[in-house]
Amino acid sequence: MAEEEETAAAPAGKGKLFIIIGVVVVVVIAVAVFFLMGSGDTKEEEVVSQPVATAEPVVYIALSQAFVFNVNSKTKNRIARIKAQLMLRGAKNEELARSHMPLIESTMLISLSVATVEQLRTVNGRGELRDKITEDVKTALNKAIGEPVIERVLFTDFVMQ
Repeated sequence: MAEEEETAAAPAGKGKLFIIIGVVVVVVIAVAVFFLMGSGDTKEEEVVSQPVATAEPVVYIALSQAFVFNVNSKTKNRIARIKAQLMLRGAKNEELARSHMPLIESTMLISLSVATVEQLRTVNGRGELRDKITEDVKTALNKAIGEPVIERVLFTDFVMQ
């Protein structure tokens, strides 16, 4: 009889063990699903739900001639040669830039005429000059036609002697 009671108690203990293990596994799976599926972050959902704006393709216009100009220095004047391209977007802006090319080139030449040797010797100085020319051209086009038309002026060749 004592043997029968032990065998009867053993299956009941194993059943409780399986139930406990099952509950723990379910809880672990539930927690994992909660973290993997998102814990209430709506930032990702907002980004996905916003429509993506389609930008017009980038167009580059090479200026017909290189700019050759004198560069002032404290010790010795030099000559610089710069080739440039205009970066803009869309066929409309391309047409506007081509039709206003004399204004663009004139504005660039005026901006280049105030450059110094010390400024053009460094990469940062050339970058500042390029940014200044970009802003000057945008301002001139904005005054002439009411919109900046270009995004950037790019130097594609630079020589200073």
